[in-house]
Amino acid sequence: MQTEPLAGRTIALPEARELAIFAGLLERRGARVLRCPMVAIRDAPDPAPVLSWCRRFAAGCHDDLILLTGEGLRRLLGAIEQHEPALRPGFLAALARVRKITRGPKPAKALRELGLHTDLSAAEATTRGVIAALADGPLAGRRVGVQLYGTDPNQPLIDFLQAAGAEVSTVAPYVYADAVDESAVQSLLEQLRRGTVDAIAFTSSTQLDRLVAVAGEASVRAALRSTVVATVGPVVAAAVRRLGIEPQLTPAAAFYLKPLTALLQEALGRP
Repeated sequence: MQTEPLAGRTIALPEARELAIFAGLLERRGARVLRCPMVAIRDAPDPAPVLSWCRRFAAGCHDDLILLTGEGLRRLLGAIEQHEPALRPGFLAALARVRKITRGPKPAKALRELGLHTDLSAAEATTRGVIAALADGPLAGRRVGVQLYGTDPNQPLIDFLQAAGAEVSTVAPYVYADAVDESAVQSLLEQLRRGTVDAIAFTSSTQLDRLVAVAGEASVRAALRSTVVATVGPVVAAAVRRLGIEPQLTPAAAFYLKPLTALLQEALGRP
């Protein structure tokens, strides 16, 4: 007798960075996980601009630091450790001093790993949430560092900060790259179209971008209509909606893997 709530269910995961963690959460509940990582995260190909920014940061050239991802902070420290380890004490001292603004739980967790805490957390883990968190505070004359999400320039956030009178500097410590070949992407879409996959769970809009880049919007739209579409948060949900697909499952507040897993279990689970 099958007792696991997701026994007999197949769930596709285009996740790469936390694929093992996400797959483990689902497999412990009995699901068959179809692993198909869409994108890989790699260090910035040229470390020089990253290290230059880190030197200015360590020298006290910032009052605030906006961390959009936990991966970004870890990659900054990784670049320092690999290329200029003597910079680490000064960087950490500056990190402890500045006001730290985080978008969501992952950058806050990365700070806790260093024994530090966020000073201002966005209520909604989006750019809009960061802007809302900063809207009531004085920004004129403040020197604000922004750790970018991949290489996305996040123009809405930069425009907001500059319009408020802040001096802004950005750093992009990592990039996204293709993780699987096109044949694997096409195979995933074919399985979705055939209805052999019960759900697909997106954790970043870049995963959806890769599907569209390989197969085109019409093909991706047709495939997603044949399964349950789950998204980790509102940014990814908005990307799915731009394709004309309404995600069936998105956590209401906590935008990370455990709440998403709980929603999948609730929707697909057996009594």
